[in-house]
Amino acid sequence: MEPYQYTLKRPVSCCGIGLHAGRTVNLTIKPAQANTGIRFVRSDVATNQTIPAHMKQVVDTRLATTLGNGSTRVATTEHLLAALHGSGIDNAEIELDSYEVPIMDGSAAPFIRLLAHGGRRKQRALRRVLRITKPVSFADGDKTIRIEPYEGFKVTGRIDFADGVIGNQVFSIDVTEERFRKEIARARTFGFVEQVENLWANGLALGGTLESVIAIHWDRRTILNEDGLRFDDEFVRHKVLDLIGDLALLGNPIFGHVIADRAGHSTHLGLMQAIVDNPDCWEYVEFHKNGGSVLKQVVVGTMNAGDRLNELLAPSIPVAAVQQTCIA
Repeated sequence: MEPYQYTLKRPVSCCGIGLHAGRTVNLTIKPAQANTGIRFVRSDVATNQTIPAHMKQVVDTRLATTLGNGSTRVATTEHLLAALHGSGIDNAEIELDSYEVPIMDGSAAPFIRLLAHGGRRKQRALRRVLRITKPVSFADGDKTIRIEPYEGFKVTGRIDFADGVIGNQVFSIDVTEERFRKEIARARTFGFVEQVENLWANGLALGGTLESVIAIHWDRRTILNEDGLRFDDEFVRHKVLDLIGDLALLGNPIFGHVIADRAGHSTHLGLMQAIVDNPDCWEYVEFHKNGGSVLKQVVVGTMNAGDRLNELLAPSIPVAAVQQTCIA
């Protein structure tokens, strides 16, 4: 991991369709000052309300991750947040004129290309990393997620669907910028045809087409997309993409190995809350410049850091009363 924070060299823009409302969305990603993190700004509302990309701003985890500040919301944030992480961007302002981030092709790849066009600019501020020192876990029925100590950021995801086209899939990766671009970013969101039809009937997924969603046939053995799958295990790779995007809401890079079994957006939020609630299971590590070299050092005690993180990142929607533990 590079020691310094990064932002974009220049603003970049794109236009797409929101997945659920089916409305055209204009989006611009702008450079931001060091230590400001990722922030969303709605240009179509009078308040011009800023929404920080932090877990305390999560207001809904059904179908996608929605952030809010007062009455202002931004939905389907996870693919763009994953692309920012995968591009090594720490600070950016995202301006959009609708309440949904455009779905594009259902993956993070269009955002990766957009950010590459904007370029990266190194900032003078050093990064701070949240390093896991003891395992932390969260469970909601048969959905489980766990993070263990690891010198780097690794994700292992497993999904299990009772059908022929998906079935049981496992994917594990040490997440680097290069591997994210090559092995995760292109994986698209997916859904069963009858579920999409039901969403349409309820005024949702109006922007979902074969250009933006992998549509699984009623027979559960094939997909409707003529171009087929981008990876044999594209389904689980997309789940890993979602997880990376959601974990960006902790506000700092992570050193740890995340193991997710049939997890989703609400489970991801549950793990983040479990981390907040167990400050003796992690510590902050900061890249510290000493003379001409850049070194890592622990800069805050875990208990004080936990108090500050909990104050900053306590979620604004309740997490289900399920199991969360820190294991010595």
